[in-house]
Amino acid sequence: MKPIYCFAQNQISLIENAGVPVGDLLVQRGYGIFDYLRVANNKPLFIEAHLDRLFNSAKIMRLTITQSKEELKKIVGELIEKNNIPFSGIRLIIAGGDAPDGYTITAPHLIIIQQPLEAPPTQMATKGIHLVSHFYQRQLAEVKTTDYLMAVYLQPWMKSVGGDDILYYNNDSVSECPRSNIFMISQDNTIVTPANNMLKGITRKNIITVAEAHHLKLEQRDISLSEMKKAKEVFITSSTKRITPVSGLDDQKFSLEGSNSISAQIFGHLLALEN
Repeated sequence: MKPIYCFAQNQISLIENAGVPVGDLLVQRGYGIFDYLRVANNKPLFIEAHLDRLFNSAKIMRLTITQSKEELKKIVGELIEKNNIPFSGIRLIIAGGDAPDGYTITAPHLIIIQQPLEAPPTQMATKGIHLVSHFYQRQLAEVKTTDYLMAVYLQPWMKSVGGDDILYYNNDSVSECPRSNIFMISQDNTIVTPANNMLKGITRKNIITVAEAHHLKLEQRDISLSEMKKAKEVFITSSTKRITPVSGLDDQKFSLEGSNSISAQIFGHLLALEN
C-alpha cells in the first residue's frame, strides 16, 4: 500500500504521523468545522466554492483560519501532487484549538487529509434509496461542523426500519439529510428545495445554477413532509454522489422516472460543469 500524506502541525507529513493534541477543543468538546471536496483526475473540483463555505463556517464559529484561500489552495495542490490519487476526497478540518481549560477557543489547528475514492458513475443510479424521516434540527445549520452526533446515533434505528438514509424535519418542514441536500420535482415539474435550516451544499448550488441557466422552474422555500410525499420525484445531492434518486420516504413510494426525468437531465448538466 502506497504511503498517504496529509497536512498537520503546519507541515506535510505521512498521515500516520499526524494527530490532534488531546487538549484540542475538537477532542474535548467536539468543536470544529470542516469542508470536503472531490478530486477528479487530480483536479480539485469547485475548490473556490468549498473554501468560501469553509471561511463562512469559520466566521460563524469564531475560528480564525491563519492561511489565506490562496495558501490553502497551494497546500491542497501540493498534497494532490505528492499523493497522486487521481480520484479522491480532500477533507479540510479546522479544529477548535488547544485550550488550557478545555473550553475556550484558542488558535485553531488546520488538518488536511486526502482519501481515495472510487470514480463516481457517469450515469445516475437507477435504483433509488429509501429515506426515513426524523424530527430534528441541527445547531447552527448553516455551518459544516464536525458534529454528526444524531446522524451516527440514529444509524441502528434507521437500519431496523429499512432506511438507507435519514431526512430531518422540524415544525413539519423538511431540511436536509445528514450528509446531503434534498430536492423534489413537483407534479407541475417545478424543482423545489428547502431554503432554510440546512447546510447549503456545493452540488445544491450547482443545481440551482444549472436550473437558472436552462430556464427550469425552480423554487427555494419551505417544504412540508406531507407535500414532499406527493412529489413526482425526490432526490438527494452531495459532492460524492452528485444526484441519488429516492424511491421511498417513510411509507410513501416514488416511481423512478428514468433517463427522461428532470433529475437525469440535471445530472448530465452537472457532469458538464465538472469538465
